[in-house]
Formats: sequence, C-alpha cells, structure tokens
Amino acid sequence: MAESFNDLIEAAIIATKNSYSPYSHFSVGAALLSRDGKIYTGCNVESVSFPVGICAEQSALAAAVNDGKRKFTAIAIYSDSGVTPCGKCRQALAEFGDMWVITIDSKGVKKDLTLSKLLPDAFNKI
Repeated sequence: MAESFNDLIEAAIIATKNSYSPYSHFSVGAALLSRDGKIYTGCNVESVSFPVGICAEQSALAAAVNDGKRKFTAIAIYSDSGVTPCGKCRQALAEFGDMWVITIDSKGVKKDLTLSKLLPDAFNKI
C-alpha cells in the first residue's frame, strides 16, 4: 500500500509551498486521491481572525467536491512535524467514507493510518 501513494505524497509536499501561514509559520499541504485516480491538493490558509482560516485537508476536499468527486481512496498530509488531521478535518473527511491517511514530515518519517482508526466514532450521515 505505502509505495503506491508516492505521487500523492509528492503532491502534498508541493502543495505546502502555497501555504499562507504568516501567523503560525506552520505550513501544511494535503493531497486527496479520488477513486478515479485524480489528485486534488490544498494548503492551509490562515487569517488574522483565527477561526476564519482553513486547514489543508479542507482545502483539498473543497477542490475535489467542487469537481464533483465524492469517493476517495487516500489523503496525504505533509508538514514539518508530520501532523495528523485535526478533529474538524477528520469529521469532514469521514463524511465521504473511510480512506487511508498518510502523514509525512520533513525528515521523511511516514505514517499510514486509516481514517476510521483516527476517528472511530464519526458522526453518521442523517
């Protein structure tokens, strides 16, 4: 599994370069793989009004949904420290089913998890 997502990981790393993070100086890039093989990228976008910013995962998800995608295989997230998605992003991704979550840090340390492991009791659709 891990080796098959190299393009996804590379896309997340590249997306980090577009991060707008002048307040935290914590850049994050995400790349979301739809089941048809298309990759959608996103980066974090901060605001001086803290709650207004968006996470990289939300940015990638919005791009994919805007293109009509609803089914996903994996998401790769890159940051200096290799963070996993926050709770808000976990729930947003869970709306579209379980998927692989690959995190990678600036030293190349990679973790492969499933979204259901990160969020075992996600809210269900109404």
